[in-house]
Amino acid sequence: MAKKQSESVARLDSTYMQHYDAYMERHQRKKKRLVRRIVMFAVLVMIVAGSMVFYHIKQQTVYAEKKEQYEQMQENMQALKQEEKDLEQEIELLNNEEYVLQIARTNYFFSKEGEIIFKMPNEDPLY
Repeated sequence: MAKKQSESVARLDSTYMQHYDAYMERHQRKKKRLVRRIVMFAVLVMIVAGSMVFYHIKQQTVYAEKKEQYEQMQENMQALKQEEKDLEQEIELLNNEEYVLQIARTNYFFSKEGEIIFKMPNEDPLY
């Protein structure tokens, strides 16, 4: 009903109305510029936030890979330390002349003077 009334009301052409129309037009342009600035700022914030989230996720995957690689290297280092201990122990044993002679007797059939070595098959007898 208010629309019918505004259409039927005559518009006065006065300087006041011209200034008012100019003011309203400026006000509408300011409003449009404000909305544009807010939208551009929101887009910029979304781009920055998105890139930060992407970078964070990428860094987490790199960190997980490096952590897994570190754990594997730790396990490898433990195995190498154990192997080093074993080799050092073997070096100590190989410095012992009796141990070397025992290995020579069992693996290479080295015999003492006057000793005869019989090689027995490792298989179990059939009976």
